[in-house]
Amino acid sequence: MKLFDTIKTANHNLFKSKTRTFLTILAVFIGSFTIIMSNAVNAGVNDFIDKQVASIGGDGFIEVMPATAYNQVADMMQGGAKVKEYDEKSGGSILGANISNADFEKLKSVDGVKNLEVFHMLSTEWMRLQGAEKKYNVNVEYFPISGFNVDLSAGRMPDDNSPAREIIINEDWLEPLGLKNADDAIGQTVEIAIKQTAKCYIQPENCLAIVSGTIVGVQAPGVLTMDGDLHVNKAYDNELYELSMEGIPEASREIYFVIGDVEPDKIEEIRKAYRELGYEFITIDDTVGMIRTFFDAILIVFNIFGGIALLAAAIGIINTLFMSVQERTREIGLMKAMGMGKGSIFFSFSTEAILLGFWGSVFGIIISMVIGTIANNVAHNTFLADFPTFQLVIFNPLNMTVITAIIMLIAFIAGTAPARRAAKKDPIDALRYE
Repeated sequence: MKLFDTIKTANHNLFKSKTRTFLTILAVFIGSFTIIMSNAVNAGVNDFIDKQVASIGGDGFIEVMPATAYNQVADMMQGGAKVKEYDEKSGGSILGANISNADFEKLKSVDGVKNLEVFHMLSTEWMRLQGAEKKYNVNVEYFPISGFNVDLSAGRMPDDNSPAREIIINEDWLEPLGLKNADDAIGQTVEIAIKQTAKCYIQPENCLAIVSGTIVGVQAPGVLTMDGDLHVNKAYDNELYELSMEGIPEASREIYFVIGDVEPDKIEEIRKAYRELGYEFITIDDTVGMIRTFFDAILIVFNIFGGIALLAAAIGIINTLFMSVQERTREIGLMKAMGMGKGSIFFSFSTEAILLGFWGSVFGIIISMVIGTIANNVAHNTFLADFPTFQLVIFNPLNMTVITAIIMLIAFIAGTAPARRAAKKDPIDALRYE
């Protein structure tokens, strides 16, 4: 019998008992649906995280700091530095650790480091909207590495070639600054107060310089959004830095943090070399690794439930085919009497098992895609409204093909015992069976 004829006959035999076959396929469907949906959610989450990673330099991006400052920054990453109203008693500067110029040159020379540049951790005291009374703690950052980019909900990135002082804020700042929305923020002027370190020794009560700048962009919420931080262009950063260092000799000026671009496959070797120099660095994986782990743990649980459902389905397949073999005993005897061999009969019943797995998987894929499409639309209109680039579920054709193949293999294995029983039946005894 040809393969197509075998499949056609097996499919016909399955649906002789529609209710029993439907219930068996339903059990396979539940398992396949659970696994397909959990993998689709996993793909959606990882796709969003990968986009966020790519937006700030990719897997090779590192932020270098002295080991003494590393724990403080790690705490900020885990707890989240929220926007806080300025308190004159506590001040605004967050870290005082520095990197010497000599060490900076050593860090640059480590094998695998493609680019390393200074960015200033400025001693900014506060920030406010021009003309407003309320002041807020703020961290100002400048990322000089080419290719740095972030998702914006309005405006554009600061222009490093512009002499104008430009700044982007994230959406957490809109409400404190009294701005209605992201578009309303574009073009607004902010004022940042910076400590003039040398002057503070002489006139501690009057050593703040106030520098204004224009908001040109608003950072969209994302996994890597750094709450409370402002990103400025080179002109703004240079002016703030020069004011903070006014009166201090060039040789005495401290380097706070360094960022770089390294070869991703050499990160661990670079980390070891930096630790020997007394430095640590944060990678993108450090930033999002905990998020990935959290989602992976949840999805593993869902996959376990899917596996349990498939185990129950496999038992259902065994039961369905044993009953089918029992009911078709005379038919099996007739097939053998007409010259059909044990292998052909085994293959025929195995095909029925495989088809049970196939139909369960197909229905699982169809229903998953329908529900996934609806879920994406609902999510974007509700709890993911602030993350327009986040697709809650993404269906990967290769993943679905592999899942279907695995389920069909499980079905084949489950159908092996009933198929062997059918193949071993004696034709004379089978023809006498009532």
